[in-house]
Amino acid sequence: MAHSSSSRTVIFAALAGNLLVAATKFGAAFLTGSASMLSEAIHSLIDTGNQGLLLVGMRRAIRPASAMHPFGYGLELYFWTFVVALLIFGLGAGVSLYEGIIHIIHPQPVSHVLVNYAVLVASIVFEGSVWLLALRAFRKEGKGRRGWVEAVQMSKDPTVFTVLFEDTAALSGLAVALLGNILSEVLDMPVLDGVASIVIACILAVTAAFLARESQSLLTGEGVAPEVLAALRRMALAAQGGERLNEIRSMHFGPRDVLVVISLDFRNDLTAGQVEIVVSALERQIKQAYPEVTRVFIEAQDSHAQPTSATIPAATEGVPTP
Repeated sequence: MAHSSSSRTVIFAALAGNLLVAATKFGAAFLTGSASMLSEAIHSLIDTGNQGLLLVGMRRAIRPASAMHPFGYGLELYFWTFVVALLIFGLGAGVSLYEGIIHIIHPQPVSHVLVNYAVLVASIVFEGSVWLLALRAFRKEGKGRRGWVEAVQMSKDPTVFTVLFEDTAALSGLAVALLGNILSEVLDMPVLDGVASIVIACILAVTAAFLARESQSLLTGEGVAPEVLAALRRMALAAQGGERLNEIRSMHFGPRDVLVVISLDFRNDLTAGQVEIVVSALERQIKQAYPEVTRVFIEAQDSHAQPTSATIPAATEGVPTP
């Protein structure tokens, strides 16, 4: 399973940038004593580790199939994406919440506040540039005319939308931290710095929950998009000699690694050789139309012999039952 160069570019850019930004934020947090700045530093450090885990997932996913894993290791990418979501929630949101509560109970005035302002503004500029890079890659990878939420739900490549959502959360957190520092200074209310840290924790928790939901869905076996499934059904129904399409199922083992299984009832007057020719032609047609389909299994089966309990209604995949 190959990964697009845009995915790797986005991840490497985010990794390098977050590492540099994290070091700067930790220095500023140590100098100023700001809770929200410390939360942001931890956030950037976790994001750096997350990008590393995504690269690990991409590398492990391209390993060739083996006897123990005959369909390859593509699902590892989805597993590591799920781990990333757990880290964002457990470490990012958890530590930010803890720091916020501590600084609300024991508020401390922020010293050298101008240092915080400079670091936060610089971080916003950099994170914004990485966010734009991730946004362009996400659009290129197939957002099309879909809405944002629908595009993420239909996307089978978690690397790009994970970085996009991480950077969106990072920009939101930076804005909250900057506002918290300004209000804490202007109103002389150090407690607001702790409140900002708790708001950052909430942003990270929401981001983590959304990413976990999407990666969990991919990890447990998503099929192709409804419009692709409908096209596959039309191809199968148009196959010469076919009388009835019993069922069609699909599963993503990776962004560009799809398994398609088709059960067809052929005319009884066809010879075994003729069925083989039809099956080979249908397989070539499917792979030419959808290169991400790497495996096609077509079964010749009498529709009356097919157990109804094994059939998934086509309506559940977005198309009407034939």
